Amino acid sequence: MSEHLNAVGQPVGEPVPDWTPRPAPARVCLEGVRCRLEPLDALRHADDLFASYATAPDGRDWTYLPTERFDRAEDYREWALGAAAGDDPLHYAVIDRSTGRAVGTLSLMRQNPADGVIEVGYVVFSPLMQGTPLSTEAQYLLMSYAFDELGYRRYEWKCDDRNEPSRRAAERLGFTFEGIFRQALVYKGRNRDTAWFSVLDRDWPLLRKAFRAWLAEDNFDADGRQQRSLSALRAALRD
Repeated sequence: MSEHLNAVGQPVGEPVPDWTPRPAPARVCLEGVRCRLEPLDALRHADDLFASYATAPDGRDWTYLPTERFDRAEDYREWALGAAAGDDPLHYAVIDRSTGRAVGTLSLMRQNPADGVIEVGYVVFSPLMQGTPLSTEAQYLLMSYAFDELGYRRYEWKCDDRNEPSRRAAERLGFTFEGIFRQALVYKGRNRDTAWFSVLDRDWPLLRKAFRAWLAEDNFDADGRQQRSLSALRAALRD
């Protein structure tokens, strides 16, 4: 990267010509092949979501979230009513197109339209979608919305540094690890050191191609097993 100097010879950041603030994310539906993202609606989605989360044998999927697993449908419904009313985080329900049922949620949060920065977070995928192409497509749809439709420059992923499944997911999806913010938060009465990851707009064209190649029907055998991993596809595209 070439060095940029100001009028008095000091190094400064590269120019961002004609930059304008980006739109805030909207309550839109994002259509995929296997899933659809819909703005969270407690009346339509909460019962399906509670039932989907209840298929987990324990509450480990909620350990690193601000809330614990909900034991009663009415309690989850009340939480979802509050969550659906907010704009930041803006929660989306993941609808399995094969069943029409909501099987997880994720959100766009810490929105900074002025600088074109946004974070994907509060990801709660039920066992009905964990480790399936559905989960990858949901992440792809939201990332594509941020970059291709809204024109953001930076897409972030943050998690508790001790949350190994979240860290592995970020790396698998193509996020770049940026470091640890020590003692960044206190939640559930304990410290959180936060691991930061990002995808930049200049990273996105290659990642988009890899996602599309991975999600293609011919990347899966008759038993639904992948033929090539996301990381292998990204490496091949770089070469």
